[in-house]
Amino acid sequence: MEKVLVLLLLALAVAYAVPDPRGLIINLKEGELCLNSAQCQSKCCHRDTGLSLARCAPKARESSECSAFTVYGVYYKCPCERGLTCEVDKTIVGSITNTNFGVCHDAGRSRK
Repeated sequence: MEKVLVLLLLALAVAYAVPDPRGLIINLKEGELCLNSAQCQSKCCHRDTGLSLARCAPKARESSECSAFTVYGVYYKCPCERGLTCEVDKTIVGSITNTNFGVCHDAGRSRK
């Protein structure tokens, strides 16, 4: 247990000592490996399948597929860009399996 704590503290010390503002753990650019959306500049950690590696990706644009916010922090479809809403029919099973997908729409624009 003590060795794990020492290694964790060492890793954090190295991460904070890096002069690059991008960092090793947070503020990651698109395409870099991530474990959670909070690490990415775009705030979207995306994976294609359950077995693939997650990478930072851009948020979904208008009329593209999206996911509603999830507590997991890793998405199969990224959430919408700022100002857009993800219209999705949420289900219990979809919430558990992270498969509640919808489409991004501009909330301020009226639909015809």
